[in-house]
Amino acid sequence: MSRYLIEVEHKADKWACDQAIEAFFNTGSHFLTNADWGCIDGEHKAWFFLDIGSKEEAKRIVPPAFRPFTRVIELTKFNSKNMDGLKPLHGA
Repeated sequence: MSRYLIEVEHKADKWACDQAIEAFFNTGSHFLTNADWGCIDGEHKAWFFLDIGSKEEAKRIVPPAFRPFTRVIELTKFNSKNMDGLKPLHGA
């Protein structure tokens, strides 16, 4: 399994914030009901972490109406044993 950061954006108005938060809570998903929100600081996004098999599976956790506004980022912890895996990503 891989670890992903899921970022879900919504419009910057009270109605959109209320709708997004309500949609997350209504899913009953532990991940969504424990999302972190940036709305109070003007960053109208929610974030949560997920250990799951693929980006596609991660995106399916998000309510359908918000999937077009979702970024799924695979996360990696680097250490002395896997640093060589980074070189091909940067053309070295």
